[in-house]
Amino acid sequence: MNDSNESNKALVHAFINAINSRDWDMLDNIVAEDFERHSFAAGEPSVKCRGDLIQYLRTQESIFPKFEEKILDLVAEDNKVAARQQFKGTQLGVMGPYSASCKDMDIEYLAIYKIENGTISEAWVEWDNYTSMKQLGHMDMIRKTNDHS
Repeated sequence: MNDSNESNKALVHAFINAINSRDWDMLDNIVAEDFERHSFAAGEPSVKCRGDLIQYLRTQESIFPKFEEKILDLVAEDNKVAARQQFKGTQLGVMGPYSASCKDMDIEYLAIYKIENGTISEAWVEWDNYTSMKQLGHMDMIRKTNDHS
């Protein structure tokens, strides 16, 4: 196995560990300052720098206070790492127009991380919003909104 592939995978593990431990300062060493996150599921373009990412994660924590992320599969090639990950959390905070449901969300998502100069410089992250909103019990509100369109 290529040493750079292994170090890139270790960097992604460190990234997830920093998120799970809420060590936002550690992200200074892991994520490039001009980091960009692409995600249609989250709504483009919400994350255009490391500061935006930290704000996104803090907001996520306010909605899902005890959330946890887990790496299920990790594949590295050249300067990219592809991951199948899991997100688990209970929605205890307001998420946009959706009040706290106090229901659990347990979803898998896919991410591709680009590594440059020893930091994560870019990410593409997508998940199934339908399943997550169904788990949280928000489908009735979505249906009502769509019925009035």
